[in-house]
Amino acid sequence: MSSRIVPMAYFSVNCTLDKPEILNNVRVVLSHTTHPGNIGAAARAMKTMGLQSLYLINPQRFPDQQADAMAASAADVLQNAVVCGSLDEALQGVVLVAGMSARARYISQEVLTPRAAMPLMVQQATQQPVALLFGTEMSGLTNNELARCHFIVRIPASPAYTSLNLAAAVQLICYELRLATGQGEYAPPELNPASAEQVERYFRHLEDTLTEIGFLQDKQSTKLMQKLRRLYARARLEPEEVNILRGILTVTTEYNTQQKLDDQNKNKMSE
Repeated sequence: MSSRIVPMAYFSVNCTLDKPEILNNVRVVLSHTTHPGNIGAAARAMKTMGLQSLYLINPQRFPDQQADAMAASAADVLQNAVVCGSLDEALQGVVLVAGMSARARYISQEVLTPRAAMPLMVQQATQQPVALLFGTEMSGLTNNELARCHFIVRIPASPAYTSLNLAAAVQLICYELRLATGQGEYAPPELNPASAEQVERYFRHLEDTLTEIGFLQDKQSTKLMQKLRRLYARARLEPEEVNILRGILTVTTEYNTQQKLDDQNKNKMSE
């Protein structure tokens, strides 16, 4: 067994391989899967996260129509799946193995969360193949299978019920793996903020309108306007949004003026 592996922070992997090639160096290994639907669902989970390499150790039923149905548009992952007769065959060429287990084991072996473990897998996958090893649905990995793993990965589920469906576990681990490559990062939306002059004209317009319709009173106007300024500052208004808001204020003022005229006319007619 290798020396203790210390979890690392997420890191840049752009300098060695590009991200799709890193994911191609990660194989998902399902050992002795009993239900073919779980194989298909796992294949679908893999494809949504950009993984393609599926290895099956002595599946009870495969190929199978249920696997095809559950795979949906990930039929290519199933078609390219490698069926193996032993763990040795499935791990051939692999240099780092992470074993998935929810059960407490009386084995002195390092246990990591997915978020701590997947950066380690990504780091090694920039150079050589690695494997994510999942056991059978009912009992998980055997002790002999875990002995082939460099560390255990345990999903921090509720202690009251730690059992995950196999495909759900594959989905979660593959998601964390994708995040560890940096592919879960999205560029912030481009902002076109309104100028200070535009915003200030809006606040003057707002204060005049609120005063005219009787919402602002002299004693509270300063404090209330300060709160409104903070509210709009968080919104980071764009020029078009300022124009929309000022348009609302203009219509509000016109409506208020018309209401006053209507009231005056009613009063004249009643005299």
